[in-house]
Amino acid sequence: MLNITKHWEDLNVLHVNREEARAYYIPYHDEVTAKTRKRGRSPYFQTLNGQWKFQYHASVAQVHQAFYQEGHDVNHWDNLTVPSCWQVNGYDQLHYINYNYPISCDPPFVPDDNPAGLYVRDFEMPLEWEAKERYVVFEGVNSCFYLWVNGQYVGYSQGSRIPAEFNLTEYLRPGSNRMALMVLKWCDGTYIEDQDMWRYSGIYRDVYLLGRDKAHIRDVFHKQHFAATGNQVTLVSEIETTGRLNVKTELKDATGKLVAAAEGVIEGKGSLKLDVDHPLMWSAENPVLFDLYVTAGDEVLLSSVGFRTVDVHEGVFRINGKAVKLKGVNRHDSHPELGQTIPLEAMIEDIKLMKQYNVNTVRTAHYPNDPRFLELCNEFGMYVIDEADLECHGIGQAGNFKDGCHHQLSGDPAWKEAFLERAVRMVERDKNQASVIMWSLGNESGYHVNHIAMAEWIRSRDESRLVHYEGTAPQAGGHPNTESLDIESRMYFTYDEVRNYVEDNNNHKPLFLCEYSHAMGNSCGDLGDYWDLFYAHPQLMGGCIWEWTDHGIATKTAEGQSYYAYGGDFGDSPNDGNFCIDGLVTPDRKPHSSLIELKQIHAPIRVEAIDLSQGLFNVINRHDFVDLSPIGLHWKITSDGVTVQQGQIWQLEAEAGSEQRISLPYDFTALNGQAAELTLSFWNNQETTWASMGYEVAFAQFVIYEAQSLARIQEEITASSIAYRQIQAEEVLGALVMTGQGYRYVFSLDQGAFASITREGLEMLASPLRFHIWRAPIDNDTYILGKWREEGYDRAKTKIYGTTWEHTEDGVSLNVKFSIGASDRYPIVRGEANWSVRHNGVIQLQTQVNVRENFPYLPRFGLEWIMPAGNEEIEYYGYGPHESYLDKHRSARKGRYLTCLDDLFQDDYVMPQENGSRYGTEWAMVTNMLGMGMKFASSRPFSFNASHYTPEDLAAASHTYDLKPRQETVIQLDYKMSGVGSSSVGPQLLDAYRMDDKAFTFELWLKPIFKEDE
Repeated sequence: MLNITKHWEDLNVLHVNREEARAYYIPYHDEVTAKTRKRGRSPYFQTLNGQWKFQYHASVAQVHQAFYQEGHDVNHWDNLTVPSCWQVNGYDQLHYINYNYPISCDPPFVPDDNPAGLYVRDFEMPLEWEAKERYVVFEGVNSCFYLWVNGQYVGYSQGSRIPAEFNLTEYLRPGSNRMALMVLKWCDGTYIEDQDMWRYSGIYRDVYLLGRDKAHIRDVFHKQHFAATGNQVTLVSEIETTGRLNVKTELKDATGKLVAAAEGVIEGKGSLKLDVDHPLMWSAENPVLFDLYVTAGDEVLLSSVGFRTVDVHEGVFRINGKAVKLKGVNRHDSHPELGQTIPLEAMIEDIKLMKQYNVNTVRTAHYPNDPRFLELCNEFGMYVIDEADLECHGIGQAGNFKDGCHHQLSGDPAWKEAFLERAVRMVERDKNQASVIMWSLGNESGYHVNHIAMAEWIRSRDESRLVHYEGTAPQAGGHPNTESLDIESRMYFTYDEVRNYVEDNNNHKPLFLCEYSHAMGNSCGDLGDYWDLFYAHPQLMGGCIWEWTDHGIATKTAEGQSYYAYGGDFGDSPNDGNFCIDGLVTPDRKPHSSLIELKQIHAPIRVEAIDLSQGLFNVINRHDFVDLSPIGLHWKITSDGVTVQQGQIWQLEAEAGSEQRISLPYDFTALNGQAAELTLSFWNNQETTWASMGYEVAFAQFVIYEAQSLARIQEEITASSIAYRQIQAEEVLGALVMTGQGYRYVFSLDQGAFASITREGLEMLASPLRFHIWRAPIDNDTYILGKWREEGYDRAKTKIYGTTWEHTEDGVSLNVKFSIGASDRYPIVRGEANWSVRHNGVIQLQTQVNVRENFPYLPRFGLEWIMPAGNEEIEYYGYGPHESYLDKHRSARKGRYLTCLDDLFQDDYVMPQENGSRYGTEWAMVTNMLGMGMKFASSRPFSFNASHYTPEDLAAASHTYDLKPRQETVIQLDYKMSGVGSSSVGPQLLDAYRMDDKAFTFELWLKPIFKEDE
């Protein structure tokens, strides 16, 4: 191995020769160029991104040659683009793991076989930089690295997601230079970088050189001091220089107009003050930014200043003196092809999507994001909880090495500096970012004296923001002193726990759920319940969904089929499987239905009906700082899928936090009692930075008259039966064959189910009907799934006790007594199905069902109907246009929808599972392209689904490439299906959303149709 000092296992060495942390900035030559924020346009900036020579070693012990020397031949080495993660470029092992350490838990020691990546880059130093101080900035290197320039050792750094800056002045020369790095996969810092993610390595963020004047501004902290009245702000720029400088500060508004200016000589440390009267305040809703130019010598530094206050008043979290709800998401750096290397355009895409879906807060889970991401949050308007690169979750999983295992590192003085430095480097880098409203001490690392030291240092450095940490729950057994934390933060508090918190008068801090409603797979069924609570109690700040994006890695099967990979797909062990597939959007940022649900629940506009018949409504503005003048309203009344009345209001006017009464000029009497829906759509009446004009922000819907499905169907049956000839029925080889005018039905008496249904010779059944209770498990079924399988829900079969039939005045009646159960278990369900076949071919089913007491709640109960190939046109009246469930339908709208089988199926779940159901369906038609097929209806809304897969098909698949679509159409007609919840990590499914009925009746009407006759 190279003859180097082994810093990577020495807690006393966190860096060698690294510059002190400072605020993020790029020096420019003039204001015009600085305003562009194009770093490459600065004459004092030179990127080192691009092609480097690279050599990978499975162990640092294999690195024998002094590769960093100037004459070392690296021409035969591989080429690797920087920035990048070496694992997504074919080196080392792609490895996903949640909280367990990927190495033996023996802090501060790491395995001797510690993978190493060697990087070499030749570059030219600009001639005009010869008289300047020259620095190199590495914005992110995982996990630690040694640096050489022109064969000379420069230094060492660790801390994977925080910048490392070195002064290279004495090492560089005019013309050609060589830079070399040795990056190690593991170091003692690995023990506090145990975040739930793919474990990447390498130079994965930008690298660049800065040429600075000998005397230059090293650091600047722009502090805001508000007068007691709040009308005046003193902006104090605390400036640190490397020599004596004449420094000028100029504050300009968005139009370039000078607001205030100051000038003075500073040597070492000093400050300049600007007084600003009645500044427009920054918020996520109205991100007003001022440009603050700091000029010294030939350099101009630009900071975006957003004036805002953050505080807690009488237990209520406030921004700019107003109570604010944080409608947030947790965001990892994750790209389906680049890993943890995130292009600027991808950052912009994320923020635009968040804004479009009514997200106003990002928790940078669980480390500081790229500084340009925070600048984008300033610009677009996003509250940021900036989190230290600190998590030692694996300590609590490794076993009771000693008492207080979870707090082993957080309570150990030997680790204090490692903890503290994570806070210092984060705060110093991001202290001038208006979007940052809270500093977070990290994640899931116990809680003890080292956290307290972090919090106390932050408080001493920055009084303008709050300090957050989630690991202080009393049952966790950490340090009892939480005075240095400004809020109570919890993960996955249940609905009852949240309610109990606000009802306990001993709780004086605001409560924030930094993680809740785990968005894994078909999830987030509990969002509405949480937000009903959040809105009802000022002490509740809101929360952040876990999490923003699925962390799937784009790859292909051996046959070339694309899919997203997760833990274990690359032979990584141990791994946590698809637990990284837990986002509101797909890896390529397509919204899951959970995000659509979140958008409506977070909606900044709510509507209350005052008098529906008179068209009177209250529009409630839930914005905290802006009125509704940028919002227009389009309303329409639809009946049976047809718009019968409509109108619009081009501009609303309700002030922030207030309401506006509106009158919609529709004619209520013209509906004549017909079933109809009133839908109000709120849209941007002007273009914004994140959405186009006409983009819908929120909607509201009111049912004017409920559809009378039962009465309508009974009327249809009675009227049409008169016109049809009498049904004929006879037993043939154990089946009852029924024939009528244009139809022929075969009912298997042994199987207690229809085996064939034809109209005009066209078959509507591909296999006999069956009752079913099973669904393809969703990720949130994790905890109940074992109980379901123990009782045999997944392998349950139908037992027929007997079938009888008779002719009736209306047609033929059949009675079937049955049960559903699994081998070696008692029956789960006992029931009696009464089938009536009318003369006109309409089939009526009435099922009385009893579920065995003390059994786990059912996944579902319903009828499975499999139609032959070609039946792929779907029309239904219910909630859509996307999937909806018992606890996940606030974002769906009631109406009539015409779609196709493939569009009904949600193909964006990386792990196949139950999907695509439509809650609250009143009727559905499944036909071929000519409109020939089946119509299904019920006396009460039911859950409807149709796809090319059975639940068993979906349950057997672990990836999308495992799915082999059937030619047939598989239809699910459910009395009820259990909700989706978010219990893969979050609370158990609420009782109200469980299919826990112990006795119920289910009715269906089934009719072969030609749609043009309907």
